[in-house]
Amino acid sequence: MKDNLRIIISGGGTGGHIFPAVSIANAIKEQHPDTEILFVGAEGRMEMQRVPAAGYKIIGLPVAGFDRKHLLKNISVLVKLLRSQLKARQIIKDFKPHAAVGVGGYASGPTLKMAGMMGIPTLIQEQNSYAGVTNKLLAKKACKICVAYEGMERFFDKEKIILTGNPVRQGLLNHTISREEAIRSFGLDPQKKTILIIGGSLGARTINNCVMQGLEKIKNSGVQFIWQTGKFYINEAKACVAQAGELPMLHTTDFISDMAAAYSAADLVISRAGAGSISEFCLLQKPVILVPSPNVAEDHQTKNALALVNKDAALYVKDSEATQKLLDLAIATVGQADTLTKLSKNIAKLAFKDSANVIANEVYKLAINYKKEHER
Repeated sequence: MKDNLRIIISGGGTGGHIFPAVSIANAIKEQHPDTEILFVGAEGRMEMQRVPAAGYKIIGLPVAGFDRKHLLKNISVLVKLLRSQLKARQIIKDFKPHAAVGVGGYASGPTLKMAGMMGIPTLIQEQNSYAGVTNKLLAKKACKICVAYEGMERFFDKEKIILTGNPVRQGLLNHTISREEAIRSFGLDPQKKTILIIGGSLGARTINNCVMQGLEKIKNSGVQFIWQTGKFYINEAKACVAQAGELPMLHTTDFISDMAAAYSAADLVISRAGAGSISEFCLLQKPVILVPSPNVAEDHQTKNALALVNKDAALYVKDSEATQKLLDLAIATVGQADTLTKLSKNIAKLAFKDSANVIANEVYKLAINYKKEHER
């Protein structure tokens, strides 16, 4: 085994976990190019494609999430969890990491649990304003806990907490595209107000339904829309749009590869309240209407949203009320310059500009100290 530092980064499941994980890895490599980084993800999940595309090796665990609606299915989930812990233990024995990082997602639990049991220093990156069960359990053995919100000492040991914010995709911060160029790249009119609709990397049923049921409203709004449906909803969305006739003010796609352009084009964003997305809105000073998903553990998206709403930094619509309220609120808000300015100024106050580098530095300190103590 070489003398280089070796670090495991574990987690994934959605873009909200994967993008920060890759950002941390990139920051570590920029600071210390000889560091070896191994990702551990969940078999069949998004990270198994996205991480190699970013240039890193990944090994999958057979782990799955608990099914809160069908409890009998959790017997197989427990078997997979045990198998994942055994596989994680073997990965750690083979790779011999000097530190392990957990960013959330199914694979973080077994990987960080085994790392802690084997004496490897661990760091948790808690993205949300309300800590999940897994991270609360892992925190007992964690050396450092990097958080994105104030007040997290109600979940974690205050001495371990570092307020870092959530890392975001570096390309969003380095873009040079103007609003006019960005809008034209989506085939839209730079003279018109533009609303960006996103539902996370997989899509959001409620938000998509609002758009599909509101196409006539969109047609007559005088506003234009960029609509990312997610891969599960694109066929249904395109069928609805085709049935509605000519809609030159609506750009529909399953996935936006150039999010920097999408954000540059947007005067207002409609989004779920995932922690990663919120961090992007803060850094880019984007006015946003948040529609938290009700289908997440501990209802953490609602808590994320309210953390912004309580500081006049975002608007909020309940998922159950979105069909009645969302489009009307968005169309009205995008025409109110004072409201957009207020939201932009207030959300900018919550931004952390160097999260990935700060977290990378903490990981490096844990790893180098462990290496000095154990490899004399």
